[in-house]
Amino acid sequence: QVQLVESGGGLVQPGGSLRLSCAASGFTLDYYVIGWFRQAPGKEREGVSCISTSLGNAYYADSVKGRFTISRDKAKNTVYLQMNSLKVEDTAVYYCATVRAYSSGRFHLNPQIYGNWGQGTQVTVSS
Repeated sequence: QVQLVESGGGLVQPGGSLRLSCAASGFTLDYYVIGWFRQAPGKEREGVSCISTSLGNAYYADSVKGRFTISRDKAKNTVYLQMNSLKVEDTAVYYCATVRAYSSGRFHLNPQIYGNWGQGTQVTVSS
């Protein structure tokens, strides 16, 4: 069974850090682009970052550039999102998703091209 499971969300104060994990099961993360997305209440789902599992090239939304880092561990079949200097506006449910592709591009920040999604993990940034 093909499955993506996110974990690592929680409550953190502004300026704090969290590391999200996206673990894949039922398939191997080769020749995929993995995207991280978030959706705040009343807002559309937006792309945060994406990475090619084959090449490792990554893209970031302007709102998180310099604060978030995406990485992948092929041996663990897992993709991570390290989030530093968190802001209140980063509060959202974070999702990972996959699309079959060799290299990532900025258009991979578009959630509409993804077909396989995890269930999401809540990130709350609040003092």
